[in-house]
Amino acid sequence: MREFKVVNECQGVVIAVEASPGTQVEEGDTLILLESMKMEIPVAAPRAGRVGTISVAIGDVVAEDQLLAVLELD
Repeated sequence: MREFKVVNECQGVVIAVEASPGTQVEEGDTLILLESMKMEIPVAAPRAGRVGTISVAIGDVVAEDQLLAVLELD
């Protein structure tokens, strides 16, 4: 099974985790919601797959290029 790592594109705070491990997602589905510079920024699944791991929790401060999740691709 192949894996695809979802990394953060900007610094922010995790305000919601929309997907959990084992969830099947389609390309464009929101995985995590961040707040950065008073804006809500959705982190979307770049590909369809099953969520393997979520590496952050609500309230976490995340840095640019930090691992947020891993998708398992079929």
